[in-house]
Amino acid sequence: MTDIAVRTLGLGKMYSIGGEREKYRTLRDTLTQAVRRPLERIRHPGAATHSSTDLWALRNIDLEVENGQALGIIGRNGSGKTTLLKVLSHITEPTEGRVEIRGRVASLLEVGTGFHPELTGRENIQLNGAILGMTRAEIKDKFDEIVDFSEIGRFLDTPVKRYSSGMYVRLAFAVAAHLEPEILIVDEVLAVGDAGFQKKCLGKMEDVAGGGRTVLFVSHNMQAITSLCDRAIQIDGGRLVNSGSADAIVAEYLAQQAETGASATWDSGKGPGDEEARLVSVQVLDDADTIAPFVSTDAPFHVRMEIDLGHVDDALTIGFDLVAADGAVVMRSFHTDGSPEHWPRLRVGRNALSCTIPAGLLNDGRYFVMPRVSLYHVRWIVHADSVVSFDVHRDPGLSPYAITSRPGAIAPTLDWQTC
Repeated sequence: MTDIAVRTLGLGKMYSIGGEREKYRTLRDTLTQAVRRPLERIRHPGAATHSSTDLWALRNIDLEVENGQALGIIGRNGSGKTTLLKVLSHITEPTEGRVEIRGRVASLLEVGTGFHPELTGRENIQLNGAILGMTRAEIKDKFDEIVDFSEIGRFLDTPVKRYSSGMYVRLAFAVAAHLEPEILIVDEVLAVGDAGFQKKCLGKMEDVAGGGRTVLFVSHNMQAITSLCDRAIQIDGGRLVNSGSADAIVAEYLAQQAETGASATWDSGKGPGDEEARLVSVQVLDDADTIAPFVSTDAPFHVRMEIDLGHVDDALTIGFDLVAADGAVVMRSFHTDGSPEHWPRLRVGRNALSCTIPAGLLNDGRYFVMPRVSLYHVRWIVHADSVVSFDVHRDPGLSPYAITSRPGAIAPTLDWQTC
């Protein structure tokens, strides 16, 4: 029993969506309804106890996480991952089942969680430490480390409501990771930061897990899951559908996504995103602009994305991750990578963008395209799981020594000279 840090038994969370708002009822109506309800149950014993607008975000989740374990949680957008973390963090109450937590919990789920906007950075550090049950002396010992890690020293005495999203997340993660919780819960919010900050955060989480504390980590970055976590679970439709070693679960998950093929199209308003930007289609095309589940490295190919924009924001970035079969990110590209005068011109409504991947770059194997749309350093709009997949057949070229497959995700043919 003492080796278990987190346990859930029959955990479920239900939300009510849509439906008509109940009209105002008098006391007489309420008393009448109270009398009728048992009679209705007797007359119609098979009737549903919840309305048709009820949505189970989680159902029948039985989970045990051992002390000192780093658990990765993966699944498609809307599968229930964040809801699970909110229940475990006591941000929302479960509808059914039980949660058992042994130890102090620090969580970083979304920008703004756990901070009071009117208080300064300094005051929020002290407040969060107090909430975790730390003494003033313990908070003081960690204070300088938190400020150094967050890199917001100049703004320490500024109310956090004036912080940018990046500053907010840097301070929030620094507080969560350095105040020595027994259990650290982190959602994909880390992706808001720049690459250097993400690397530093992953390093810190490795230190936390290596120090014998428990980490629960939700991410769409499969490479981060396999490098940080020793175990992973997959959530789908609010249910726990797979559990095992992180490497095995990630490999199975990516294989499931591969069934979608080299093209994905959504009905109007149904694709990943929101009113600001919503995907319409993602395709892998060969050099003849034909949908290509297989491409050869002797010719370039293209990733084509169609997206509907509600309005055009200067901070909008549209792109994708190219991911290898083991979950490693081979590359990330956005339409804003070049100089601004060469960016594709966007407009309100339907936009089609294409990115060319040069010949001779990739190695043999299966690859996945994961769309990424964001407001730069503010928030993700689309951070989708693998949407399309394709296989690469590598042309070995003219060299007699290039017949066998080479290690690595890329295998370019490079020029050599004597010098």
